[in-house]
This record gives sequence, C-alpha cells and structure tokens, in this order.
Amino acid sequence: MSNKNIFNGFLKTQGTKIINGVGDQVLLKGWGLGNWMLCEGYMWLSDGSTRLDRPNRIEQVIKELIGEKDSKKFWQKFLDDYISEADIRHMKELGYNSIRIPFNWRHFFEDEPGIVWKEEGFGLLEKCVNWCERYGLYAFFDLHGAPGGQTGANIDDCVDDVPRLFLEEDKWEKALALWEELAKRYKDNWTVGGYDLLNEPIRPAHGEMVDYDYLLPKLIEFYEEAIKRIRKHDDKHLISIEGHHWSTDIAVFDRKYDDNYVIHFHRYACFPERKALDEWLSLSEKWEVPLWLGETGENKPEWFSAFFQLSIEFGIGYNLWPYKKMGRANCPINVKTPKDWDMIINYSKGQPHPGYEKASEILNEFLENIRFENCILNQSITNHALRFTPYSIRATDFDERLDGYSAYSGRSKENEVYYREGCCLKIIEEYQPGKKEFFFDTLWDRYLLELKKGEYVTYSVNDVKLGSKVKFEGFVESSEVVVEVIQNNEKSSKINFSVKPEEKTEFDLEIDLIVDEKVNIRINVVNGKIWLRRVHFV
Repeated sequence: MSNKNIFNGFLKTQGTKIINGVGDQVLLKGWGLGNWMLCEGYMWLSDGSTRLDRPNRIEQVIKELIGEKDSKKFWQKFLDDYISEADIRHMKELGYNSIRIPFNWRHFFEDEPGIVWKEEGFGLLEKCVNWCERYGLYAFFDLHGAPGGQTGANIDDCVDDVPRLFLEEDKWEKALALWEELAKRYKDNWTVGGYDLLNEPIRPAHGEMVDYDYLLPKLIEFYEEAIKRIRKHDDKHLISIEGHHWSTDIAVFDRKYDDNYVIHFHRYACFPERKALDEWLSLSEKWEVPLWLGETGENKPEWFSAFFQLSIEFGIGYNLWPYKKMGRANCPINVKTPKDWDMIINYSKGQPHPGYEKASEILNEFLENIRFENCILNQSITNHALRFTPYSIRATDFDERLDGYSAYSGRSKENEVYYREGCCLKIIEEYQPGKKEFFFDTLWDRYLLELKKGEYVTYSVNDVKLGSKVKFEGFVESSEVVVEVIQNNEKSSKINFSVKPEEKTEFDLEIDLIVDEKVNIRINVVNGKIWLRRVHFV
C-alpha cells in the first residue's frame, strides 16, 4: 500500500484524470455513509415492508411504537451515533481516501413553503467534514433525497414515487438554494471533494411504476442551473453529474457541463468485467472528463476483488455502498440485529403493537448496537476491495492491464460463455447456474479458466508482508503439465505435476510471495493444460 498522502488541496480535473492541489493523480477509493442522514429500509431489515421503506415512513412507525416525545430523542441519538469520529478514523485506517455523504433535504429545511433553514443539518455535515479533515479523507456531498424526490422511489424519501423535484416550483427552488448555500459555506474548504448534485435521478418505469423519462430535459436544466448557482460563489470544487435510470444511462451526457466536473455512474448486478465500463470509458474519452464509479457493491467479496481493481486499472475511482448496515456482511461494519427485532418489522406489516415498553427496549438496544465500538468489523471486505492479504479471487478475474499493457496472453477462440468475451482465453462453466443467493447476485462465480501451453494470466496483491503466500486452486488431467509462476518479472518457480494419465486431479499449488508494495503474479503454462478455479493470497 502506498504511503503517499493524496489528501492535499482542492480536487480538480485534468483531462480524464482527477488531481489534487499539488498535481498528483487521485484515484478515489471510499464508501458511502448510507442510512445515516437518509435511512433506507433494507438496512433496517425491513423485509419488504412498505411502511419501513423510506425515511418519512420509518419515522412514522417509530413514532407509533414509542410516542412522539421519545421518537425525537431516538432520532437525535441515532444521528449522533450512527456515524461518529471513530467511524471516520476507522475508514482512514482501513486504507481509503474518501467518503460520500448522502443526505436528505429535510435535515436542512423546515417542511414548509419557501426557504426556512434548519441549522441542525448543517451542523451534522460540518461535524463529519471536520472529522474527515482530521484524518485526511475527502468528503463528497450527495443530495440523495432532494425536495419532492428526484428519483421517484423509496431511496429519495418521496411521498408517492413521483419525482416532484421536476414538477413543483417550491421543491425545485429549495434544491437549488441548498446547493447555493453549501457552496457559500464550503467554497474555501478543500476537505470537501465535490458536490454530487442528484443521486440516481428519474428511475426507469417498471410494473405499475409510471414512466417519467419525459422529464429528462428538466433534469438537464436542473444540472445547468445548479452549477450556475454554485459557480456564483465557488469556482474551486468538483461537480458530480449522474445519469438517469439508477445512474446507468448516458443520455444526459450530451454536453460538457463545466470545466471541473466528473461523469458519475453506478454499477450493481453486473459481471465484474471490462464490458461494464466500456460505454463510460468511451464517454470519458469523448468529453475528456474523468469518470467516478460513485456507487457500487452489495455483492460477494470476490466480486469486489475483481471489479474494483479493474476500475482502478482504467483510472476510475470508486465509492462503495454502504459502509455500515444490519444484514449481509459485505460492508466494513455490521450492526448486530437486536433481540426481538422481528416484532418491529411485524408491527410495520400489520401485526400487533409490541407494547411501548417492549418497543422502547428493542429500539434502545438498536441504538446501542449502532455505536462503532459495538459493531462487527469485517476486515475481509476491505482486503478484497483493496487486495490486501488475505483475500481470494476467481481465476477468471485475472488482471486486465499492467501499466497500460495487457496482463494476459491468450490463443483460444473457444470461449464457451459470455463472460470476458474477446480475451482469447477459454472460460467454461464448472456447473449450471442455480438460484441467486441475493438480489444482485450475477452467478459469475460458476466459471473456470482453462489455460494451455503458451498462455498466461496475471493477478496482483498489495502491501505484501513477510510470510505471505499465493495458492492456486484448480485441477489437471495430464502428467505432462508444467507451469511457471513469476513474481514482478523477477523471481520464478517451475512446477511439474505428477498425476495418473487421463485422470482429473485437484491441486492447491502454494508459493511464497516476495515482500513488496505490490506484487504481480504471472502463471504461465509451459506445457500441457490446467484448469484454474480460484487464487488465494494468504
């Protein structure tokens, strides 16, 4: 891991790169603070409960459970403790350089006509920015829930799945005023990395959900007007622009919005391959604007080790989602589920009230559990995202590029699947796909890599310490197989396999790693053929 501190001055664009105040390239690596200043139901294990799917509904359920007076105390403690200085310090210690702070407009305005500010929201934001300054992390502001809603779904806290930001003048003006006010307050503060104007605007139509694509001209108008308002006071900060349809569509990127902005896109439920980036790389080249993979994740650790290194290889920084939650352990911090939490969920689905005393007991336990010192730390997630030992990777997810050059050499035209097409290496299914384990599961981990004589692939690992090893997992079917493993184009090991003729033999090939800031491991087939399943760095 490089010890070079990139936290140094305002971030700005230079062609397709982001640089800091002294001209060093910055590849953003961080997490989004989801569920803090804008709650999301699935992070409360809402189990499909529509009464717990967005902030305003969650707040109503909490009020019903413990009363208005105690619910106000609950939310104050929640905001104080869900993200604390300890969380920001931990993020830095893990090796990240940035965070994204998603927030709800209701923290900054009274829910009344016109502009009536609430200082509490600005205070929360200021506290977090100060922590980031203390520990050396860039903080990006993310308007995740705009007045009236910009998405038309639960994630923006809208009341009725309609993106009213683009339909009502009062909501429109509030959102623009918020960005102008933030620009006034933070124009000289370079701890703030940039302004993410709208998260995932204008969702796609599906089922009974209305099609709002006709509002795209209003989305573009909002971006242009917001930038104009910001630039009246602040000509230093990066602007982040997202496309519609969960930030996956490029339609709004038909113009250059500013001299200092990034094209921001999201990637979930995709194969962790270059094809997931190609459209965006072309767009970046066309406009000479940097890319930011500003939200991604919610997958298996080996998906992390494949996709985020690939992003970095192409000069794309990333921000993962979310940093902390209850539920699946695929984030740095897990909140323990309180005892009898199902009574809260069941009430929201129409079951009996658990009683005020019992509800208070459960929710008080929840408030204790969210504190950093009471959470479960998942070091493995960071190891996979940043490729620190120990971590593992599917063999099919070999590196794409090394210093701009190909990290593999294939001669095959026999790729049997649609994964990593064009790599000229043979990728096959080891087994037929089964049921998805979770919503974003792409079942990509059913594939095997077949390598024959003259072919090689490369895998990388960072911050290698004395005693670390690499272990290749796979099988051979011939006693004539010889492979060579080369580290950083220097140290090499040659291995001969001894197996019975024409018999499948599983192997775990283990080799000591050299000590270095980064080690590239090339496995080259000198003779015969091997099938690789997984590579472990331990």
